[in-house]
Amino acid sequence: MRFKNKSRNPTTIRCYPGCRCSFSVLLWSLVGCLLLLNLYCFIFEKNAPHGGAHLRINQHQHFRELEEVEEDNIQMPPPRKRSARAAKRKPKRPTTLIEEFLDESSQLRHVFFPGQRTAIDPRRKSNDTYYYYPGRMWLDTEGNPIQAHGGGILHDQRTKMYYWYGEYKDGPTYHAHKNGAARVDVIGVGCYSSKDLWTWKNEGIVLAAEERNETHDLYKLNVLERPKVIYNEKTGKYVMWMHIDDTNYTKASTGVAISDLPTGPFNYLYSKRPHGYESRDMTLFKDDDGVAYLVYSSEDNSELHIGPLNEEYMDVTQSMRRILVGQHREAPALFKHEGTYYMITSGCTGWAPNEALAHAAESIMGPWETIGNPCIGGNKVFRETTFFAQSTFVLPLPELHGSFIFMADRWNPADLKDSRYVWLPLRVSGPVDQPLQYNFGFPLWSRVSVYWHKRWRLPYRWQEIN
Repeated sequence: MRFKNKSRNPTTIRCYPGCRCSFSVLLWSLVGCLLLLNLYCFIFEKNAPHGGAHLRINQHQHFRELEEVEEDNIQMPPPRKRSARAAKRKPKRPTTLIEEFLDESSQLRHVFFPGQRTAIDPRRKSNDTYYYYPGRMWLDTEGNPIQAHGGGILHDQRTKMYYWYGEYKDGPTYHAHKNGAARVDVIGVGCYSSKDLWTWKNEGIVLAAEERNETHDLYKLNVLERPKVIYNEKTGKYVMWMHIDDTNYTKASTGVAISDLPTGPFNYLYSKRPHGYESRDMTLFKDDDGVAYLVYSSEDNSELHIGPLNEEYMDVTQSMRRILVGQHREAPALFKHEGTYYMITSGCTGWAPNEALAHAAESIMGPWETIGNPCIGGNKVFRETTFFAQSTFVLPLPELHGSFIFMADRWNPADLKDSRYVWLPLRVSGPVDQPLQYNFGFPLWSRVSVYWHKRWRLPYRWQEIN
């Protein structure tokens, strides 16, 4: 509330006829303001990284475009013809969009999994260069589909390169038993390198499966999922953590491997149940102070556990907190913005897509609060299915303040090697849209927003800076 001070007269510059100083005062005030503005711009450009000032000017306009809500309505196909007897015996209910997505014979198959003709191909220079097309096939520099599912990205300061690690699923999909989930035999962890986050070179399989030793964690009939890699400055080692399991998902452990180079080969060390608990979907997060954390789904995926790693990043410490207890969340993806920790998780519905939720905390060890569905655009079904995908990683873009890339997998249970990648712009800004538990309803944190776009790109100058 503003109060008027009635005892003071408004401060003005009175201009009387014949006053010789009023014009000069105004003129020199204007000159002083211009000089100060020039000085500020000079200091700003001098201290900014090469191209940084121009990038910041352009990014606001660019991200205003990305924050525009883009609708996307998919027309349901006409119902398939049935005999009169079949229709009378059991009336056919309308199919849902999710059922169409999971049906490998659906007439909408090409919508969710477009063919190779529309693939993102870095070998073909065109107007589509540097554009992301969520859900399309994505080829590497040799023209082969990228195999880095359930993965994450490491930006290596030593090589100034991005390394994308993920599950290499280039094998046949089958079911281990009648009621078993679709699977591909373990082949290993694939690695791809890039300078621009769009053109990816295949660096090969950096951690390979074990073909013959049935007792080995990496035996081909076991499970290796969600590999993540971080670099340890103290030891000079690249450390990989992953979900290790048996065919029936009863082992529920984490595995650890190390390498001297980001491109491997990685030496597999061991597996264990961290803190003595089951561990399935997991991720790593390295904080600004160099402390790394393991986050994993536990207790039959009913809750998440989080705790710091030791100084070598090769084991957990005794410290651990249970978070999101009873909420049945998996596929955690952590990131940090302006001192606040954020996380996006998925529900537990197997290969079927479901609604993502965003969470926030002042301390990485909690308490964590749910702040709503981050998905914006598409349509209601898109938002309730995370654009028919599942979270795997959130990549910070330091040059673009408050901006990140949300990385997700569009799983194809009929042919897992043909699962697709859904990369979308993520912004942290604006108030949350869900009442919070610990702060009396006041929005302490900004909203996490993942914007749907059929086609989008990073600012052009991003490629020049990187």
